[in-house]
Amino acid sequence: MSVTALPTPARVCAGIDWAKDDHAVCVVDDQGEALERLTVHHDVAGLRTMTRRLLAAGVSDVGIERPDGPVVEALLQAGLTVLVIPPAQVKNLRSRYGSAGNKDDRFDAYVLADTVRTDHRRLRPLVRDSDATLALRSLVRARRDLVTHRVAVANQLRAHLQIVFPAAADLFADIDSAISLDFLTRFTTQEQADWLSPKRLGAWLRSVGYSGRTDPTVLHQRITAAPRGATGEHALVHAATTSAYLAVLAALRAQIEALATRIAEQLTLHPDGHVFTSLPRSGTVRAARLLAEIGDARGRFPTADSLACLAGVAPSTRQSGKVKAVTFRWGADKQLRDAITDFAGDSRHTNPWAADLYHRARARGHDHPHAVRVIARAWVDIIWRCWQDQTPYDPTQHRALQRLLNQPHHTAA
Repeated sequence: MSVTALPTPARVCAGIDWAKDDHAVCVVDDQGEALERLTVHHDVAGLRTMTRRLLAAGVSDVGIERPDGPVVEALLQAGLTVLVIPPAQVKNLRSRYGSAGNKDDRFDAYVLADTVRTDHRRLRPLVRDSDATLALRSLVRARRDLVTHRVAVANQLRAHLQIVFPAAADLFADIDSAISLDFLTRFTTQEQADWLSPKRLGAWLRSVGYSGRTDPTVLHQRITAAPRGATGEHALVHAATTSAYLAVLAALRAQIEALATRIAEQLTLHPDGHVFTSLPRSGTVRAARLLAEIGDARGRFPTADSLACLAGVAPSTRQSGKVKAVTFRWGADKQLRDAITDFAGDSRHTNPWAADLYHRARARGHDHPHAVRVIARAWVDIIWRCWQDQTPYDPTQHRALQRLLNQPHHTAA
C-alpha cells in the first residue's frame, strides 16, 4: 500500500516598507506573484489592520528594513517571524527587478517580500533582546549622543573665545571642565580677568575647590601672555554669547552625569553585567555600552565569527582571478564596532597580551586603527565565550596572557 505524501503548503511571504506616517505592505505567493498590496497608517488602528490582513493571507515570514519600533513589536506580538534586511541590501536588490533603481515604497515592499521568498535560508529570524537590555541600550546611546553634543558646543565655545577672550580659551586643559566653566562664569571678559593677580587667582581657585596641579602663578602667566581680548561695551555683548554656551554646556554635563548614574544602576541589575564589568579597563559606561550593543539574545551570534563580522573587526576578503585583496569591512554595525574597538584600544594600557598584539601589529606596518581592530578581533573570541557561558573574564584562565606573563622579560601588570 503506497502512502501519498501530503502537498507542502505554499509559503506566503510579506514585505513592509517602514516610514514615519504610512507603511507600504506587499504579500506574495510561492511564485512571487503579488497577492495583496495595502498601505496602513502608523497608528494603533493601522498596525492592527496590518497584522490582521497578514494573518488572514496566511503569511508566516515578514521582511522589513529595521529591527525595532512599533511595527516590529506588532508583528512579533502577532506571532509572525520577522526577517531584517538592511537598507543597503535592499538598495542593491532593486537591480534584480529593473535597471532604473528608483526608490518607491510599494516597490520596496515587494522587493522585501520576494527576497524573503527566494533567500529565506540566507536570512536569520529576528531575535529580540530583553527589555532590560533595550532600556540599557537607550540610556547608553542617549548618553553618547549628549557627549557628542557637548564636544561640539565646547568646540564652538573655544572658537568664540579665541577671538574675543583668548586668555580663557586654553587656560585649562579642557574648555568644558568644571573649573573652566567656573572661571568663565566668574570672569566673562578680558577686563574682569585684568583684575586678577597671582594671589587673587590663587584665592579664587581655593574658593572653588580647584584640585589641579598647576600653580596659580603659572596660570596667571598664561593669562597675561595671551593676546588681549575684546574690551569696552562690545565685550559685554560677546560675554552674552559666552554665557549662552556656558548654559548649554552646564545642562549637557548635568544630564550626562544623570544618565551615567542610571546606566550604573541598570548595569548592576542586569544578569550579564558581571560578565562585561570583569573585562580589563571596562569601567561602568564602557561595560554597559558593550553589553547594550552585543545584547543578551545569544541566538543572534551563534559563533564568535558572526559577532566579529557584524562588529566589522574581521577583514573582508575579495578575490577575482589571481587578484586577492583583504580589506576593511565596510558593512558592519557601526555602534557595535565603535563599542568593541573603544574597549580593545584602551585594554592595551593594562593588559600585556593586548599590548603585545598591538605592538606586533604596528611592527607589521599597520596604522593605529588597524592595530586596534586586530586586538578587537582577538578580544571578540574571549568576550563571546564569556558571554555565552555567562562567566566573568578570568585573567588566570586566559592562556595566551599567562604564557606571555610567564616569559622571563614580562612581569604581571
